[in-house]
Amino acid sequence: MPTLPQAATLPAPYDRVLAELQAVVPQSRLVTDPLRTLAYGTDASFYRLIPKIVALVETEEEVVRLLRITRGHTVPVTFRAAGTSLSGQAVSDSVLVVLGDGWRGCAIGPAAATVTLQPGVIGAEANRRLAPLGRKIGPDPASIATAKIGGIAANNASGMCCGTAQNSYRTLESMRLVLADGTVLDTADAASCRDFQQSHGALLDRLADLGARTRADEALAGRIRDKFRIKNTTGYSLNALVDYEDPVDILQHLMIGSEGTLGFISAITLRTVPEHPHKASALLFFPDIGEACHAVSLLKAAPVDAAELMDRASLRSIQDKPGMPPQIRGFGPDVAAVLVETRAESAAALEANVAEIAAVLADCITIGDTRFTTDAKACEGFWKIRKGLFPAVGAIRQTGTTVIIEDVAFPLPRLAEATRELQALFLRHGYHEAIIFGHALEGNLHFVFTQAFDSQEEIDRYRRFMDDVAVLVVTRYDGSLKAEHGTGRNMAPFVEMEWGPQAYGLMKEIKGLFDPDGLLNPGVILNGDPQAHLKNLKPLPPADPLVDTCIECGFCEPTCPSHRFTLSPRQRIVGRREMARLVAAGDDAGRLVEISAAYDYQGIDTCAACGLCATACPVGIETGLLIKSMRGERRGAVARKAGTMVADHMEGTLSLARTGLRLADLARRTVGHGVTQAAARVLTGGSLPVLPRHMPMAATFSPHPDAPGTDDVPTVVYAPSCVSRTMGPAASDPQQRPLPEVVESVMHKAGFRILYPEAADGQCCGMPLESKGLSEAADAKADAMLAALSKASHGGRYPVVMDTSPCALRLKKRLTDAGLRILDVAEFLSEFALPRLSIARTAEPVMLHLTCSTRRMGLDGALTAVAKACADTVVVPPDVGCCGFAGDKGFTTPELNAHALRHLPASVPEGCASGYSTSRTCEIGLSDKAGVPYRSIVYLVDACATAKVTEKVRVAEPAF
Repeated sequence: MPTLPQAATLPAPYDRVLAELQAVVPQSRLVTDPLRTLAYGTDASFYRLIPKIVALVETEEEVVRLLRITRGHTVPVTFRAAGTSLSGQAVSDSVLVVLGDGWRGCAIGPAAATVTLQPGVIGAEANRRLAPLGRKIGPDPASIATAKIGGIAANNASGMCCGTAQNSYRTLESMRLVLADGTVLDTADAASCRDFQQSHGALLDRLADLGARTRADEALAGRIRDKFRIKNTTGYSLNALVDYEDPVDILQHLMIGSEGTLGFISAITLRTVPEHPHKASALLFFPDIGEACHAVSLLKAAPVDAAELMDRASLRSIQDKPGMPPQIRGFGPDVAAVLVETRAESAAALEANVAEIAAVLADCITIGDTRFTTDAKACEGFWKIRKGLFPAVGAIRQTGTTVIIEDVAFPLPRLAEATRELQALFLRHGYHEAIIFGHALEGNLHFVFTQAFDSQEEIDRYRRFMDDVAVLVVTRYDGSLKAEHGTGRNMAPFVEMEWGPQAYGLMKEIKGLFDPDGLLNPGVILNGDPQAHLKNLKPLPPADPLVDTCIECGFCEPTCPSHRFTLSPRQRIVGRREMARLVAAGDDAGRLVEISAAYDYQGIDTCAACGLCATACPVGIETGLLIKSMRGERRGAVARKAGTMVADHMEGTLSLARTGLRLADLARRTVGHGVTQAAARVLTGGSLPVLPRHMPMAATFSPHPDAPGTDDVPTVVYAPSCVSRTMGPAASDPQQRPLPEVVESVMHKAGFRILYPEAADGQCCGMPLESKGLSEAADAKADAMLAALSKASHGGRYPVVMDTSPCALRLKKRLTDAGLRILDVAEFLSEFALPRLSIARTAEPVMLHLTCSTRRMGLDGALTAVAKACADTVVVPPDVGCCGFAGDKGFTTPELNAHALRHLPASVPEGCASGYSTSRTCEIGLSDKAGVPYRSIVYLVDACATAKVTEKVRVAEPAF
């Protein structure tokens, strides 16, 4: 493993801070090099500050000691969880404290009425654990699959369904927190509260007095209550002063929405809310925004859980998306839509809800169908389209511009007129692409527009627009300038304008009480600079058309096996953009050399190129394609010729690979694993730093096609991958048959006749070549294989079965012949084989790994169903996504595989002796890290299956 990039030389006092931190946090979790500080200096907002030091903390004790060190040197600190915030509250040019791998504790209380979460738990993961109990957390931000609890609470994030009643503030039960001076308070622990009273009694007295003064001022108290009747995250949670009298209650509720400016939340207990199993949705259309808002005002009193408003520009941006009603294209210029969802505990209750909503809508003018659907796929499609509004604008913006999403709230009775005035502002300032959508039940609107910051003229246009927005929201409608995205840097200059000098004075008092030195996230929420929102704007220079549409939201990061090891997809793009900017500017050659050198390993060599990032990316970017392209640029003419030679002589190449596996196995049995590994390291010049203990033995397989049969015999073409033809089971695996023999066994048990492509041992989908950036040779090899498969299948008459998921995905993506159907092994087993087999389920628990390709093909459900058909207990570890073996990277870059599977061993249940997957190379690393042999899912099916004894029935060809 290459050494980490050299630390930068830090100015005082950061050099002393770093030296002291090294006694608290391991060097591997202290970042100061130019590439990674740049990468961590980016969040989902349009601001950038590059930290001097990034500290990835794992424990509360580390946070405590870090705060005491930084405070001793008067150095500011900013906390970050997932970095999905949109208002600039998670960036810093000082010390950035990022949640590391710990902080994933989740404890569900009695009857699941509460859940205690550490700040590193992703919101969706909390809900996954609560779902079997019919509960969920209240906040439901659109980023919930990425955002972490610490950030959700610190920003008081809400979302489409939680409104103002189920956000973090309203569902807070208790909290464990760390104050600026390093003091820890657990508000659920009486002893901790007593100790805190002793050490910080003056703070509690001041908070009690502040609350009493506020409640005694009827005008001020009334103002605060009115402001929080609608969504509001502008400034601090002043409602804590009027809602509570106990100073500890005031303190912990002030922490909600404080954006890391008052302290650090190290654990939080939330009251859960029901997750009703029965849901129905309807996409309703109205002649104009006024009628749509009128309908929403009526629906407010109906059993509606969400009502998402979309203006005509929003509909236009998504009208060509799959699943959208085709008539949208013909709608007039003023049409608006509301996506409505209702939920209930039972089907009967849901039906009653729908009937009540229909009665309400009878008083509204609607366009087209107003029926609700309970079809889960259709509902999911509606909501996926709604969530795609923000990226829909981002994907079509001009390269070099950023996409901005603002977040305001208006009193519901005035929502229609406010929306019209907002649309007029767009036209006045030239934002013709802008769209409006939002959580209409709460009067909460989001508006999205694109903005360049590459000239003073463009910055001035943005300034004038935001000034007008502030006047519209505050002066005209007394609304919220930030409804749910947090104040951050973006709205800090406008907080006093919205709240007035008296309430703003309360906020300054609160900040002074909690953080008298002003070291916690300075410049956020309270900022005396009226131009703060126009400074430290993030450049988005063109880098590569493959990634230029990236909005740096960070949704990709939880899917990436190298995240928090080297770089995430977002950070790879940030680094690539910076290198492109430096090349274009030509003014800092030293920085370019330093970043480029670090990027070779951090960005290129440790990217698994698995493509999972594209499944989470709102604009569908597959960062691995960029990395493969960059790998190709590094290949010289000799490497390209070598790639072509391998492609042209695949049978000989595989024969050499088998010879290598035989020699490795012989050496292991003769001199032991350790000596063999050391010899391999020397002989390869370090290219093979380790040899897996579950190294495959050489496989031998000779295909024997079945004799021609009659038309009533179901027939498939079986195309064993080059990996399954070459790599057999490990020597320690009780199962010693090569995979193709096992596939044949299952196919014959299920009554299938098997055909093979010509020259089967020379066929390859080109995946090994593509991963090295040798795209031309890879594509030529794939096209040749597809031609052979088409011939073997009689022009597509018979389906083709692939036993290795990455190969199936590659051929499916390359396929242009609409008549040829390629089946991944999971598809074949679930759809065709299992119905023709008798299964005796095993009581032994089994592990199941869903490969990246399986997930990308949408077959994770099918593969899981196959495993569950064969085993009583199937464990799919929630903390394991891509395994990081990535073809041969498990051999050449084993540290990536180790990082990706670091949580796997803890997931293996007692009594488990086997794991299953659909990729032989993935199974090598999985076996090593889990301590149990992994093999193809076909082995499990074969072990449990016997042929059904049934009357012979003709199978119609269309079934295939």
